[in-house]
Amino acid sequence: MVIRIGIVGKTNAGKTTLYNSMTLLSGEVSNYPFTTKTPETGVASVVTICVHKEFNVQDNPANSRCEDGWRFVPVEVTDLPGLIKGAWMGKGLGNQFLSVAAQSDALLHVVDASGSVDKDGKITDPGTGEPVADLADVELELVLWYVKLFTSNISKISKLARMSGSSLPDAVAQVLQGVGVRKEHVQNSLRESLLEGKDIDNWSEKEIQNFCWVLREVSKPTLIIANKMDLPYSSENFKRLREKYKGLIVVPTSGEAELTLRRAEAKGLIKYIP
Repeated sequence: MVIRIGIVGKTNAGKTTLYNSMTLLSGEVSNYPFTTKTPETGVASVVTICVHKEFNVQDNPANSRCEDGWRFVPVEVTDLPGLIKGAWMGKGLGNQFLSVAAQSDALLHVVDASGSVDKDGKITDPGTGEPVADLADVELELVLWYVKLFTSNISKISKLARMSGSSLPDAVAQVLQGVGVRKEHVQNSLRESLLEGKDIDNWSEKEIQNFCWVLREVSKPTLIIANKMDLPYSSENFKRLREKYKGLIVVPTSGEAELTLRRAEAKGLIKYIP
């Protein structure tokens, strides 16, 4: 089964450039907000060390390729439209954005580390935007979307758990399976939010929000991509992102530079293994 990865983030963060560099496709790129209006899907590769040398065997991969000792494993990548505040309520392209994000196994959250995007997603001078706040805004939209899904189905979940004799994790997983929630995700989220054994009908609004926050993190593992590291102020903002989100991996990138290298390699101009 192919792993599906969704690229999310604020508009003009460089998501499509990064997507093009990963897939060598040609999604439209521009400096105006919401250039990507519909999700675009392509195939990229996760690169890992090929083990054929370690085991001293001949390499003959069926669904990937080996190049100079590196194994390229295919993954499906989807470039999603930029997200705005209120997306969880359907504003902008929110419904489309979130429905596709739901089908992803993991997320790449792209942030403009240079701070050259304002609060409305318009290009501005580097250093004037706020990458930490941009990341928090998108994360909040994802969590609020989970809260909306959960609360709109809470009666169904409660009824299912009582009438069928299912456990609460089984009931939640069954109702939310469409967004990739599994039983183990629910079990871990109940444990982390200190709600194990508590009747779901007695959960407070805050407890529901805390549970959904953890469930979103557990069911959609996320890698933070600090993009545009070739621009001024990006190093300072990268440090701030790592400090603020210590529990997550923050990766410095330049989608523009990577795309240039990938296209040059594809034309045979250079030797480059991403």
